[in-house]
Amino acid sequence: MIVSEDAKLKKDIKGKTIGLRAGQFEKAARFRALHEGSEPLVVGNPFDAGSARILERLGFLALATSSGGFAGTIGRRDGNVSRDDVLRHAQAIVDAVELPVSADLENGFGHDPATVAETVRMAAEVGLVGCSIEDATGESGFPIHDVKSATARVRAAVAAARSTGFDFVLTARCECFLRGQPDLEAVIIRLRAYEAAGADVLMAPGLPDLEAVRTVCAAVSRPVNFMAGIPRRSFSVSELAAAGVRRISLAGSLHRAAMSSVIDAALEVLEIGTFGYVETVIPTRELSEFMKR
Repeated sequence: MIVSEDAKLKKDIKGKTIGLRAGQFEKAARFRALHEGSEPLVVGNPFDAGSARILERLGFLALATSSGGFAGTIGRRDGNVSRDDVLRHAQAIVDAVELPVSADLENGFGHDPATVAETVRMAAEVGLVGCSIEDATGESGFPIHDVKSATARVRAAVAAARSTGFDFVLTARCECFLRGQPDLEAVIIRLRAYEAAGADVLMAPGLPDLEAVRTVCAAVSRPVNFMAGIPRRSFSVSELAAAGVRRISLAGSLHRAAMSSVIDAALEVLEIGTFGYVETVIPTRELSEFMKR
């Protein structure tokens, strides 16, 4: 067992114990502090351990997993990966880098608050220092939890985060604009309820314009995370900073960028019969340098 503050055992909300991993206290404190800088924290979203190391070496200060990016790496669509698979993936990212890592934990992998709380506790156990929980149901008949139920889920997630014994950052995510309910007033009502329930960061992906971003940021007092990656709705860092955004994430856009390059190169081979792409890709030796610890 590690002889340090990180080795302390803390009780979770079910009376079990959580063994903290090396550096978790320090990484959590660093992640929290990064939300309070003079500029927005831009979080890199890797899709595997190798891309995580690349983002670390390039200078990102924190990382977060992407549910869609990870799903794509194992040949699945977003939302079709188990909790165990997602947590194993998150642990691989944590183990690959020295940076604070948060995770996209979708809807907590269950409708009831107890399951969401258990998911947050399990996230802490694999070394994560934060996560996001969304209010989407994953069901076509009712795509968004009602406000009361969604808030209860956030409250349970917050309780689990506080029980970890370190400064776990809980992000509450409102999915209305991504799930066919583009009502800004309703989004703000939800985000305020999630803030009152104790969420550390608030998020409403898919906002249509900067005015909507400004309105959301002005309506709440907790840091707002903006999700880049949607065409014509991915504003510049400086624009988002001026609108009041405190954190920016890239979602699955880096995975899509990588797969776009694969498709372009493969089509060149299949349709033209040339290999021009090898002239512009990163050399093996340079790529290998990114993988060093």
